Amino acid sequence: QVQLVESGGGLVQPGGSLTLSCTASGTIFSIIARGWYRQAPGKQRELVATITSGSTTNYADSVKGRFTISRDNAKNTVYRQMNSLKPEDTAVYFCNVRAYHDYPSWRDYWGQGTQVTVSS
Repeated sequence: QVQLVESGGGLVQPGGSLTLSCTASGTIFSIIARGWYRQAPGKQRELVATITSGSTTNYADSVKGRFTISRDNAKNTVYRQMNSLKPEDTAVYFCNVRAYHDYPSWRDYWGQGTQVTVSS
């Protein structure tokens, strides 16, 4: 069973930066996209950023210009650089990989989540 392992969360002051990484423990075939989602207390999980197998990126409006998603296929890792962090970015961040499974069906793989807290 492939697992996604996240790292890099923590406490940061407003205006600060953090880099999150997510590494798959094994090989996932037929990847459609990798991404990050977040869930704040009392809110639904929302998309933050995705990057497709063709390197097309997509960002939530709330993070455009501040967050950057990238990947390193050789390391089986996806990164997210977060700059100019705001208190409203406080949430548990989840790594996601979407891949074809019995095409055209697909499935999602999820990490365990990592807490990011933006506070002075």
